[in-house]
Amino acid sequence: MNAEFINALNELEQERGIEKEVLLDAIKTALVSAYKRDFGMSQNARVEIDDVTGVLKVFAEKTVVDDVFDETFEISLEDARKINMAYELGDIVEEEVTPRSFGRIAAQLAKQVVVQRIREAERGVIYDRFIEKENELMTGIVLRQERGSYYLDLGSAEGILPAREVIPGEKYETNMRIKVYVLEVKNTTKGSQIITSRSHPGLIKRLFELEVPEIAQNVVNIKSIAREAGKRSKIAVYAEDANVDAVGACVGARGSRINQVVEELNGERIDVIPWSPDAAEFIANALRPAQVLMTRVNEEEKIAEAIVADNQLSLAIGKEGQNARLAAKLTGFKIDIKCQSQVAETLFDAEETEDIEA
Repeated sequence: MNAEFINALNELEQERGIEKEVLLDAIKTALVSAYKRDFGMSQNARVEIDDVTGVLKVFAEKTVVDDVFDETFEISLEDARKINMAYELGDIVEEEVTPRSFGRIAAQLAKQVVVQRIREAERGVIYDRFIEKENELMTGIVLRQERGSYYLDLGSAEGILPAREVIPGEKYETNMRIKVYVLEVKNTTKGSQIITSRSHPGLIKRLFELEVPEIAQNVVNIKSIAREAGKRSKIAVYAEDANVDAVGACVGARGSRINQVVEELNGERIDVIPWSPDAAEFIANALRPAQVLMTRVNEEEKIAEAIVADNQLSLAIGKEGQNARLAAKLTGFKIDIKCQSQVAETLFDAEETEDIEA
């Protein structure tokens, strides 16, 4: 502990914004604990560090008494008045008790405290910088893979792409550049943890904002997204201005805009659907490319029935029910899809029953 050390603290304050007083207070606290631990002392102690020279002293508190039974905690009135004539019985005296070998311990502890505080400050800077990136799009460079998860270089920090957030079937090579959605930024004891995703619906939203100026400018709004990552997604869009073609803006001339998004997602199929405030119309749109003949909606129970031509039923349901499932996610309705012949048969049976009863 010397003037050179104090100068180093001054430089840290200027370069990293870590206040010298904060560091000195932390060092003092650590030194008090070290004094009590290493020298078997249990009395109250205080460490003083000269903020110019770096000289340190340890002071112990002792009570002024007539007869001293324990020199660790007590000092005689006579000895106390050698320090200051104003002391009386019962007063607390601070007496310097700096051990001769304390300098080496102090130097080691001071270094540890400073390194720890620098790490904490760096973690804080990273957290503050990336918490603003939550729910945003970032480009990362793949560093390595561990147990199905990927670690990414995000510029000034390392992010993680957990196995559960990887698009099924995608593989990323070291040094590959990929776009990711920042899912969450957490401040942990081990530092800031930046969790990213490739499978979250938010990735599609941010990619469209990047490719479609009308979305970035709020001329076209993304109302909802339903996604089965790596396979197919549906995105519902709407424009307040009737003169703006929301779907056309997202698709672009000859599919130029949507193709950029599809390419980034390695061929994931994306259906752009026109949103409507009318639930029946929106549900019919959501079931595209199938053509819906009629839709009946129960707004309160969020249940809908969609009727399609017989040759459109498999298209409406989709492979393994995917189209119907995505339409339900997109609209928020449970959709029962029926073909025209089924409805006709039901109506015919109902009419026959009425005739019999009559």
